[in-house]
Amino acid sequence: MRDILLDAAELISQNKPAAMCTVVETAGSSPRKSGSRMLVLPDQRIIGTIGGGAVELETMKKAMEVMKTGIPMLYTYNLKTDLQMACGGDMKVYIEPLITKPNLYIFGAGHIGKALSFMAANIGFQITIIDERIGIFDDYSKHQFTLCNDNFTDFISRADFTYETFIVIMTHEHRYDYEVLSKVCKKPHKYLGMIGSKTKVKKAKDDLVESNILTNDEIDKIDMPIGVPINCETPQEIAVSILAKLIDVKNSN
Repeated sequence: MRDILLDAAELISQNKPAAMCTVVETAGSSPRKSGSRMLVLPDQRIIGTIGGGAVELETMKKAMEVMKTGIPMLYTYNLKTDLQMACGGDMKVYIEPLITKPNLYIFGAGHIGKALSFMAANIGFQITIIDERIGIFDDYSKHQFTLCNDNFTDFISRADFTYETFIVIMTHEHRYDYEVLSKVCKKPHKYLGMIGSKTKVKKAKDDLVESNILTNDEIDKIDMPIGVPINCETPQEIAVSILAKLIDVKNSN
């Protein structure tokens, strides 16, 4: 039988999310003993088993939450009173997310987007750059990034957003920036930022409120104008400001 740790290593190498569920302690009669493991995937498929039945189903549900939050959890079950299982013992199950690179979606592949993507490539992000313009990626390296030459709205409709997703908006026109912002602001994310002047940002905030898309409190959580406030002028300098903010959020609890 293939070792489940090999399956976990393969998922990590492919940057695919999953949660490892490990029985860390048992008492009395239980379907599996300490050390039993099960991997739960986002589509609710499982690899391995911790005993089947209600305890496995309940653990799978909790594993889905752990994948969303990224926070490991320890659960204790009395199999009879909590799950109505006949065996009646106790189990402790530790659920931890596999360590994957957080997705960084950069909307806009212009000068700043290009500079940011090259800088962020070695900081621990899985980078996808989205832009509609033909030929915009001609001088990009296809080995470091996922390049998406597509309509912004179409990409958003099919992309995977989790509570570990980072979103940076810097398209070539304000109307596209606002269009992307209005569609991603309700998606799960860890960070959302939009480039722009104070005037542009104020208009975006006003439009979000007037359209009943977000409240003022929700808008305050969006990083706009984007980045750490330093004196910067060139695309590379602006990218440094944005990357500093991304690193700070990534490494914060």
